[in-house]
Amino acid sequence: MVVFVGKSIRRRFCVLPAYCILLACIVCDPAAAQSDIQQASARLSFVRAFSSADDVRRPLHPVLDRTLDILAGSKDPDLRVGGLQSPSALATDSNERVFVADPSAKAVHIFDFTHSKYSVLEKGSDRLSVPVSLAVDGQDNLYVSDKLSGTILIYDSAGKFRHSLGTLSGGESYFESPAGIAIDGTTGRIYVCDTRRHMVIVMDGRGRLVAKAGKRGGGDRPGEFTLPSQAVIAAGELFVLDAGNARIQILDTALHFRRAISLAYADHRTGLAVDAQSNIYVSDPVLNRIEIFSHEGRLLYTFDPSTITDANFSHPSTMWISAGSCLYVVDSQSNRVGLFQIRGNDNRECR
Repeated sequence: MVVFVGKSIRRRFCVLPAYCILLACIVCDPAAAQSDIQQASARLSFVRAFSSADDVRRPLHPVLDRTLDILAGSKDPDLRVGGLQSPSALATDSNERVFVADPSAKAVHIFDFTHSKYSVLEKGSDRLSVPVSLAVDGQDNLYVSDKLSGTILIYDSAGKFRHSLGTLSGGESYFESPAGIAIDGTTGRIYVCDTRRHMVIVMDGRGRLVAKAGKRGGGDRPGEFTLPSQAVIAAGELFVLDAGNARIQILDTALHFRRAISLAYADHRTGLAVDAQSNIYVSDPVLNRIEIFSHEGRLLYTFDPSTITDANFSHPSTMWISAGSCLYVVDSQSNRVGLFQIRGNDNRECR
């Protein structure tokens, strides 16, 4: 458990030695590294990966599939060839639908494995331009950070647009660059990482400002941020990936600082998630692995997705945990999403 007190420039010179020490330990003690991999494999197991509509639909008998083509016409070409182009974030709702933000495709993909359906949110609309982050509230309303408009777009559970947060008179936005979103299921308050303002903004459901933390220009003191990019609320605490300071800050929901966890490295690709046991998952875009910390900040183990047989999954970035034990991870190289079961948590099996 570490609280940063040094200056950012000092940290830049410390990142490389930290990695060198870590790599040296791996080389010098291969037995320890192998034990670490085995422990991670026992805790996380691969379920499936998906990237397009073809991964959602149940396979049909070839003759029946051809008959449907003749009766209903050719399949929608967008569904046949459409897929993830540059997934940047994901979220799930209570119906186990998976929403994936895709800035390059200017779309939010919806994968419904329960009903074998695939769709795209508000397809053909100019409103949704560059979605970069997602969250879902207790009523299955979907919140989308749109980079181009600088607002948070809100859709109901049926995919109908309701309203936006951050829109000011004259079409301007209150946010400068909204990114990660977290929603407090108890109060309904919405926590938004405004990356370029180096702040975390709190709003109520009507978009009224409730509180904010951080300052323009950034900072590295407790409760200050430099390029905050991800946020998660779990067990009454707010976890913020303070990417520019290479740390996770943990605050209460009133934005009072509690503690910080130092990271060897973090950038805009780094993902953050918290499971049902309040363990913290951080993806490492440099070493291509996931680090798992205890609630107090102790490193429990590391997980290398490339060690999963037949998964072909190697570059973890953004993450989301559903039902406390289903870990969804974006593979930033292959533009796929992988689902992993977190073992040891007394929750449902991931499908």
